[in-house]
Amino acid sequence: MTNQTLIQPFHVIPGAAIKHILGGLHQEAIEIVAQTYLTHERGETVNPDSYFLRFPEEPANRIIALPAAIVDSEGDQSVSGIKWIASYPDNIKAGIPRASAVLILNDPHTGYPYALLEGALISAVRTAASAVLGAWWLNGQKKSAQTLSIIGGGVISRNILQTFIADDWSFDSVGIHDLNAESAHALAAFGEQLGLPDVQTVSLDDALCADIVVFATSAGTPYVNQRGTFHAGQIVLNISLRDIGADIIEQSYNYFDDVTHCLKANTSPHLAEQKFGHRDFVTGTVAQLIRGDVRIATDKPLIYSPFGMGILDLALGRMIHDIAVKDGSAVEIPSFFGEERRW
Repeated sequence: MTNQTLIQPFHVIPGAAIKHILGGLHQEAIEIVAQTYLTHERGETVNPDSYFLRFPEEPANRIIALPAAIVDSEGDQSVSGIKWIASYPDNIKAGIPRASAVLILNDPHTGYPYALLEGALISAVRTAASAVLGAWWLNGQKKSAQTLSIIGGGVISRNILQTFIADDWSFDSVGIHDLNAESAHALAAFGEQLGLPDVQTVSLDDALCADIVVFATSAGTPYVNQRGTFHAGQIVLNISLRDIGADIIEQSYNYFDDVTHCLKANTSPHLAEQKFGHRDFVTGTVAQLIRGDVRIATDKPLIYSPFGMGILDLALGRMIHDIAVKDGSAVEIPSFFGEERRW
């Protein structure tokens, strides 16, 4: 008789447990994101293109599949899985978040899934961690700026602002802009709760003048197009990827999490490639910054465009799974698989 490979117990980890765990891990999330970028740069990941399920009669809605794997040949950090995340912008009219998601983790040895996690919280936190990590490197590894602006008053913006503060950043003033005044005021009020000394709602023009500008909207096409909008040394976190016109991209230094992934799906950098027929505007990746392969220059605007890769969700989800199983907040589902023996 051959030795039987054990199937891991299957756990469901609900959002309430994940929110509790993540509440104390903002700085750890930044570190995990940085390490995952370095792992990706070494070629120890598998991160194929995202797959978009679209609806012809409802073009604003989409559900995206992000399969991925982290391959740790020297340790025990390997994991495979998929994030399935829906984006329905009109949800906000009903007072519920735009995005909802689940994350599945698979055993790298057997392929069997062993965990189902609420994924929207994980997605928001890893996105925020990536944004703050990028800001730190573009800002000369300093955690302060006179002015910060956030364009978009949703869940991602809230997490980015919270992560900045949890990572000990300081700002003299913070401006919030959103087409929906209620969302803008809600995020501004949240900033006040975090203890920010001066946070207020501002116009788009005023928001574009901040030392660090964050775009976190659901925009599908660029609406900030004018060359010269951003000045030399100004930091732009292009989190939502489609707010900025091609001319601005072309005249700036541009950093990415992964160039190939980001120059697709009509993102702002992809539009620049299509318009100008080259990728000369590409400066480097955040992993190259961390490794010292590229240096920061400040004679142009600095734009960071992270596409958001599934490997980040896996890395953070794997850590949450291990914590939740250990502290008992993961819900085990006995006999999840109908057959656990071949014969």
